[in-house]
Amino acid sequence: MGGGQSFPLVSMTTDRVIVVTGATSGIGYQIAKWCAMLGATVILACRSEDKTRRAIEQMNHEFEVEKSRGTEGLCHRQTLALEYMNLDLASFKSVLGFCEEFKNSGRKLHVLFCNAGLGLGPYVKTEDNLELLLQVNYLSHFIVIGKLLSVLKASGPDCRILLMSSAAHHAGSFDLKTMNYTGEPDNYARMNYYGRSKLYQIMQATSMARRLGNSNVTINSIHPGVVDTEFGSEAACCWRCLLGCSKFIGVSRTPIEGAQCGIDLAVNPKHAGVTGHYWVDCKITSPNGTAMNVEKQEALWQETLTFVGEHLTSEEIAGLEGK
Repeated sequence: MGGGQSFPLVSMTTDRVIVVTGATSGIGYQIAKWCAMLGATVILACRSEDKTRRAIEQMNHEFEVEKSRGTEGLCHRQTLALEYMNLDLASFKSVLGFCEEFKNSGRKLHVLFCNAGLGLGPYVKTEDNLELLLQVNYLSHFIVIGKLLSVLKASGPDCRILLMSSAAHHAGSFDLKTMNYTGEPDNYARMNYYGRSKLYQIMQATSMARRLGNSNVTINSIHPGVVDTEFGSEAACCWRCLLGCSKFIGVSRTPIEGAQCGIDLAVNPKHAGVTGHYWVDCKITSPNGTAMNVEKQEALWQETLTFVGEHLTSEEIAGLEGK
C-alpha cells in the first residue's frame, strides 16, 4: 500500500456530523482530518484539550497543503469544521458527561467512530475498579453507543458505528469469569487482555447488527494493520520488537495507510446498509471462530450489561436490543 490516500473522495457537507474518539494522533487523527477535509463536521472526542487544539491547528495546516497540491474533492471552506469535546474513556463519569453534553447540543450524529484504544502496557485499575483495557477499549465505547444510539436513529438514513478492532483478537481468550482482571499485577497477561478487548468489539459489532436489523444504523469493526503510531508507547518489549520487525520487512503501515479502511467505511456511499462485518484492507474478512460464535456473543452481551447496565437507562438498553 502506498503512502497516499486510496479511499474515495466523497464530498460531504457540514450537516454530516462525525464523532471520532482518540483523534489527536495516529489513525484517529487521519480519519478526523480527511472526513473534515471532505466537508463533514468532525468532533474530536479526546482527553486533552491542549493536545486536541494543537491537532486541529495541524489539520488545518495540512488542509492548506492539500489545497496547494490541487487535491480534488476537498471542501471549499477556509478552515475545517473541527470541534473538541472532552472524553476520557478511563472514567465512566467523563463518558456520561460527554454523552449528556452531546445530546444536549441538539445536533445530529451520522458516524460514531470508536477509534480510541490502549494496549500492551502494564496492569492499571481505573477509578471505576476495572482493568484499563476492558474499560477504555470496550466498556466505555459500549456506553457511548448505548447513550447516543437514539441520536443516530433520529439523524436520518445511513448512520454508522465503526469500531477499531485488531487482528490481535486472535490472541485473546474468551473467559467471562476473568473478564475483569483482578489478579496480581505481575501476572497480568497484557497481550491476552488486549486481544480480549479487541475480540469483544468484533463480537459486539455482529451481535448488535443482528439486534438493529433493518434500522438506519449499521455497525462494523476494522483491523487497521500493524501501524507505526504512538499506540503501545508504554508497551512491553514484545510489541516494540514486533513493530521493529514489521518495519524491517516492510509490512508496517503509516497512520494514513492504517486509516484507509476506516475512512472508506465512514464516507463511501456504497457501504450504506452494510453491517455486522469485520473489515481488513477495505474487504469483509472472517475473524476467528470465537468472534462469530452466537452463543458466546450473547453471553458476552449479558455479561457486559452487568458492568455498564447501571449507567444506561431502561430505554437505552431497549434501544441497544433493537426494541
